[in-house]
Amino acid sequence: MGRTIVITSGKGGVGKTTATANIGTALSLMGRSVVLVDADIGLRNLDIVMGLEGRVVYTSMDVVEGKCPLAKALVRGRTDNLRLLAASQRNNKNDFPPERMKEICDELKESYDYVIIDSPAGIEQGFLMSTASATEGIIITTPEVAAIRDADRVIGLVQSTGIDKPLLIINRLSAEMIEKGDMMGPEDILDVLAIDLVGIVPEDREIIVSTNKGLPLTLSKNSRSGEAYKRIARRIDGEDLPIPDLKENGFLSKLVGIFRGG
Repeated sequence: MGRTIVITSGKGGVGKTTATANIGTALSLMGRSVVLVDADIGLRNLDIVMGLEGRVVYTSMDVVEGKCPLAKALVRGRTDNLRLLAASQRNNKNDFPPERMKEICDELKESYDYVIIDSPAGIEQGFLMSTASATEGIIITTPEVAAIRDADRVIGLVQSTGIDKPLLIINRLSAEMIEKGDMMGPEDILDVLAIDLVGIVPEDREIIVSTNKGLPLTLSKNSRSGEAYKRIARRIDGEDLPIPDLKENGFLSKLVGIFRGG
């Protein structure tokens, strides 16, 4: 049986869908079979970020309504081991029975190593549906007070669904801004959120270009954020890949080195 992981956040715009696309792609490059499930019913952005919008014929709603079998709704990704189950744009989250999403994810994990669910931001129906379908969780936040506050609330809600030990990704971190005192550092963020850190992704303008092109940065060479997502994928897969001690002197210089591929 595969692993079912929900990627979520309290605040929109923190990079959750980009993280889903890049982590899924990185795991597939490692030889793992991966299916990404877009649970943002009514909006549907994951196919665009992955550059697969032109390939989507059926959605998860078509599966629920019996218009096609689950296997037929899966879209082949940019690697042999990667598939996407797109969300419907013509429906809203209340049209999708939460128990059906769980049934779909349970069926998928019988055939795939990883089922990764891109949860809608916020704590409404889509969030509840996504978290109920997963056994593991990853919270995305940026180093902003509002995002961290929302992440703190979401962590508690995720844990209340039975996901005891969600992991944290800090996105869009700038070592230079931390050094100047203009941004919260990882240690401060972890003091607030009190969950395990699985990775740090640097501020990277290439993300915007990547999203517009529909090409995850984990497929690119010499991308700081792409390399960060590859390391995150390796940690998720069980590799003992250390994260620098955040309380150790010289952490900022080490952080810069990591962002440059160190």
